[in-house]
Formats: sequence, structure tokens, C-alpha cells
Amino acid sequence: MRSKEVHLADREVTRSALFLAFLKIGLCGFGGVATWTRRVIVEERTWLSEQDYAELLGVASILPGGNTVNISVLLGDRYRGISGSLCALAGLLFMPVVILVAIAALYDRFAVQTDVRNAVAGAAAATAGLVIGTGLKMMRNLRPDGLALVSGGAIFLAVGLLHVSLALALLVAVAVGMVFRAVIERRR
Repeated sequence: MRSKEVHLADREVTRSALFLAFLKIGLCGFGGVATWTRRVIVEERTWLSEQDYAELLGVASILPGGNTVNISVLLGDRYRGISGSLCALAGLLFMPVVILVAIAALYDRFAVQTDVRNAVAGAAAATAGLVIGTGLKMMRNLRPDGLALVSGGAIFLAVGLLHVSLALALLVAVAVGMVFRAVIERRR
């Protein structure tokens, strides 16, 4: 992964840039920040290529905790060490905490109203659409081979339909994928 970062090595990624980028991700990511994380890091800031982002997301996904929290820590560390991790993490969490406290106070007062329940259900559906859209956009840009498509489909089936734990599904998929990839490479 580091060799692909060479084109980014001369780019200055400051602590304040990390804070502001993740502040935007945290502020825009109501219902889930995954779509905004990719958009800000890959498309807007161009800190990572699509491939590098996919690899970082893969690492963040197998670690405990939220994927975007893990990405903020990993990316902050990559560019500015521990202080970069803290800046990125602070940016990610600052606005959601402020907004959450305000909304929790309002929701506590109005949660029994039908319009409020319908709005929450609508937000959940919109979030699902954003996640699916981001996945399709990443797939289009990465152009995965047959093995990657089968692995992705198997993980979706295991986690989404059979309710297998994500960590277990990823570990099995990574192990099986490595074996198949090694076999494919030997045949070449």
C-alpha cells in the first residue's frame, strides 16, 4: 500500500486539514458516514486512490470499532502520527456529539408523534440507499475481477442474509481469497 502513496508523499496533509476533512465527514454523515468518508478522502481531497481507500477500508473493517473511526485514526497516523490521529478523530466526533445532544433533547420530547417516527424511518431508508450507492461506485471504479466479485457476493450472502458476524465472514473470505489468489498466481 505504501508504494501507491508515493504520489501523495509531497502533498502536505496538515493536522488542521485532517481535522476539517473529518469534521465535514462527521457533519454531513447523518445516518452513516461511510459514503462521505470515501467522497471526501478519495474524490475531494485526493489523499488516497480508490485502491488505497479500499485497502484502508478493509483494514478498518476487521478492527474493532466503527469503520470510519478506524479510518480517521489510521489515516491521521499515516500523515501526522498520533497527533494526526487525534485531530482526525476529534474532527469526526465533534459535530455529531454537539448535534446528537441537541437532537436527543428534541427527540425525547417529540418521539411519540407519528411524523417524527416516519421521518426517522425515511432517514433509515435513505441511509441504506447511500451505502448501496457507495458500494456500486467503488465497484465501478475498482473493476474487481471474478474472484473479488465472488468474495463480495459471499460476504453479502453470509452477513446480509445468513446473519454471520462480519468479522468472521471477512476473516474467512480473506483466508479463502488468499489461497485462491495464490493458486491463480502459480498457474500464470
